[in-house]
Amino acid sequence: MRPRPVIGIATQSMEAVPGQLPPTWIMGQRYVRSLTACGGVPWLIPLLLGDEETLAGIYSHLDGIFLTGGVDVDPQCYQESRHPLCGRSDPPRDWTESHLVRWAIRDHKPVLGVCRGIQIINVAAGGTLYQDVHEQMQGSIKHDYFPTTDDFSRDMLIHKVRVEPCSRLRGILGADETIVNSMHHQAIKDLAPGLVPNAFAPDGLIEGVEGANGQYLVAVQWHPEELTETMESMRQLFASFVEAAVTYRQAAAQAAR
Repeated sequence: MRPRPVIGIATQSMEAVPGQLPPTWIMGQRYVRSLTACGGVPWLIPLLLGDEETLAGIYSHLDGIFLTGGVDVDPQCYQESRHPLCGRSDPPRDWTESHLVRWAIRDHKPVLGVCRGIQIINVAAGGTLYQDVHEQMQGSIKHDYFPTTDDFSRDMLIHKVRVEPCSRLRGILGADETIVNSMHHQAIKDLAPGLVPNAFAPDGLIEGVEGANGQYLVAVQWHPEELTETMESMRQLFASFVEAAVTYRQAAAQAAR
């Protein structure tokens, strides 16, 4: 029986509701189900700010790291002042995911990021972000199609993305172009060392990156977890990540013998 790899997913903070709920850690179900459908075993990671020993203990059991969408990355993480249009951030999540990304890059552990995930990977590796694409990137198209009860939906296909022909992402998706949903207002500005862009929006915004050293490190700006039931290429993105985590698990077990 093929081993099922353990995939770490950092949660997000939800503030307390006085008199009703204490502070809580949450995570969207669709992210988890997209991984389990491909054979991954999810491990939801608490945000224990400053407790590096506990986080390292969790990390040691993981075969891959999955970085999901969520609130804005705090600009302090890349030494910038907060722009008025920068939204709510979650410093314990920034701390947790930055550590996980750096450790995974060090250990060549597989990493997949979506939406906020591509942003925190870039920041953890030394890059910066547009805090608001529309305000800060000249000539940008609309990217912030956030769902409401009256407008848009999470699986609404918005714009095409050009995929670099020799990239790992091209091999996964099987096409030089795809159409994607778009629910973000932040994005990569200065690309971090060690990352290679592999997909671009029509306005030139980076929509995908991968590692430059052969490690399975892939991240996209859109939300493929919302498209897996209608687009085989998006399901394949999760499947390729889980397969890479299986390979990592097997290699680690072999090395331990």
